[in-house]
Parts: sequence; structure tokens; C-alpha cells
Amino acid sequence: MSVSGILIAIMAVLFACGVYAMLERSLTRVLIGFLLLGNAANLLLLIVMGAPGIAPFFGAGDKDSFSDPLPQALTLTAIVITFAVSAFLLALIYRSWQLGQADTVTDDEDDVALRGPEHETEEDALDDEVEVEDADEEITTDFVDMTTSPITVLHHRDLPGIVDDAPTDRKDDGA
Repeated sequence: MSVSGILIAIMAVLFACGVYAMLERSLTRVLIGFLLLGNAANLLLLIVMGAPGIAPFFGAGDKDSFSDPLPQALTLTAIVITFAVSAFLLALIYRSWQLGQADTVTDDEDDVALRGPEHETEEDALDDEVEVEDADEEITTDFVDMTTSPITVLHHRDLPGIVDDAPTDRKDDGA
């Protein structure tokens, strides 16, 4: 098998594993799948580039002495896009974990209602059997063992010693 054949096989395996991982309900597995897809796309562009050659604009001569710079530019762009979307997915995973202590995506209640009772799955049946142990205690937050949200937004008026000297759009009466 040639080098290109091996790279094509590796790229196909990366694409297959990436798509399989992205179909899971866990956001962490979706992130791993997206990273695998990004690497597979970079490998595809490397294969498209052809045989390794010299720098794109090296010397002056016939067009066979130049390598194609487009796949190199596309690979760089794919790396940047993969990095940006990975950072966004990491933020989503962190926020999901912070709010619900889990990174799995659950079914939307409206979607389940539209499906109707004939499409009820075993997972939905198990969810219906769960009972709240302390029914007298009012649930005030989604955070585990916390009565309030861990994020508190303060205004400068709430903190002593901070003077707000920023310009505003309001006009003073001059008094």
C-alpha cells in the first residue's frame, strides 16, 4: 500500500470515528468527535496537496517547480476554525457541568410532547418513575447543594469606595 493509500485509510477511520462520536448525547464525546473530524479534514487537505515539494514561491521557472499554496492556506484556516469551535464547545461543556453537574443533552419537553405516548422510550418511562424524596423542600436552584447561584452580579453602587467617573449619555442640569 502506498503512502497516499495509508493516509486515505487513516483519514477515513478518523472521519468515521468522529461522526460516530458526534452522534452521542455527551458533550465531551461531541467535542472529541469534532476534534477527530478536524484532524481528518486537515489530513484530507494534506492528501490533496500531492507529493511534498518545495516552498510555494521558490525560484522562478516552470509551473512544475511550484507546490500548490491553496491546500496549505486551507489547512491553516481549518486549524483556526477547529480551535475556535473547540473553545466554544469547551465553554458549553463547562457551563453545562456548572448548571447541571452533567454534560449530557436531554430531550426537550416540547419535543417529547409532540412525539406522543406511542414513541415513549424506556428512558422516558424510567424518568416518569423517579420521585422527589423531599417533596416539602422547595427547589430554588439547579445547583447541587446550593441555595443560590454561584454567580452574583454586583453594581458599582453595591461596593463601597468605588467612584463611577465614566461619562454617561444623561445630561446634567448644571446644578
